[in-house]
Amino acid sequence: MNAGPAKRSRSLGNLTQDEVKSVVDDHTGLHAAGVEHKKEEYAQFVNNYFELATDFYEWGWGESFHFAPRRQGESFKASQLRHQHFLADKLSLKPGMQILDAGCGVGGPMGNLARYCGASFVGINNNAYQIERAKVHTRDVETLCRFTKGDYMRIAEDDDRFDGAISIEAMPHAPDKTAAYSEILRVLLPGACFACYEWCLTDVFDPSNTEHMQIKQGIMTGSGLPEIASTAEVCDALGAAGFDLLEARDLAPESDPETPSYRSLQGRDISLASLPRTPFGRALTNLTLRVAEKLRLAPKGAQEVSTFLNWGADTLVEGGRTGIFTPMFFFLARKPLRSGD
Repeated sequence: MNAGPAKRSRSLGNLTQDEVKSVVDDHTGLHAAGVEHKKEEYAQFVNNYFELATDFYEWGWGESFHFAPRRQGESFKASQLRHQHFLADKLSLKPGMQILDAGCGVGGPMGNLARYCGASFVGINNNAYQIERAKVHTRDVETLCRFTKGDYMRIAEDDDRFDGAISIEAMPHAPDKTAAYSEILRVLLPGACFACYEWCLTDVFDPSNTEHMQIKQGIMTGSGLPEIASTAEVCDALGAAGFDLLEARDLAPESDPETPSYRSLQGRDISLASLPRTPFGRALTNLTLRVAEKLRLAPKGAQEVSTFLNWGADTLVEGGRTGIFTPMFFFLARKPLRSGD
């Protein structure tokens, strides 16, 4: 979205101006209802979140909504592209392969991977507006990219269908890790692999530490999450789902110390493209939306969305700074071969 969230036809996502505030209130109510209720109503909870947040994400992040470890002198966009290519290389993707992208967002990473390796992708996404945007972002590789509106907890594909699967920071929205991983296992061919970046609490996280709990809550609120799993819980869930875990590690420490993965939200990258992600840019967007709402140039509730996204961004920085949270816990897991194969 090039014009900014205040200028998209006085709406957000596929919502009309009159619908925005109602969805904001519904999302806030679901969040306040507690973890178990969010898990029960996860499809509505997540869909509401992305209906409200997608325009802001595209404004600040472009076509790829994810973090990446940064190398010295490397731009944020370059680090994102390398981070995506890392998954393709781990899966040895090549033309002719059929790959599932579980929670494909607006299609930025999928399009980049299709261009990079020539494999074919099926992206599953529960949000219709994001699928619309994904089709726009992948027009030049549309023969390699197909999108389906659906829930990755219940994938509408046959068993033993895909040569591999990826998920880039989408699995944190799953209400049940084991169930989500089990469904991906089902649609993979025997011996095929699943490569993923997960959001996790690290071993540094202390649930008895008030600051740690406040940071966790801020990340959950600002990012529309029902809960945040630990790295150990993710590994256990993969095993319970039936995967063989080949690799698992946090990639955040691989960033150059001067350019941590959360730098993109700190305001230390000074460029026109990075401005919307910075604290100043986010504050400016918030102020603009407040004025735009009063002038009826933006839907009522838009500033509230901006506010909880800003809270999420600030706590993501704190999560990275304290070391209690990582947005890039990488794992590579394989579906076992059938006995006798």
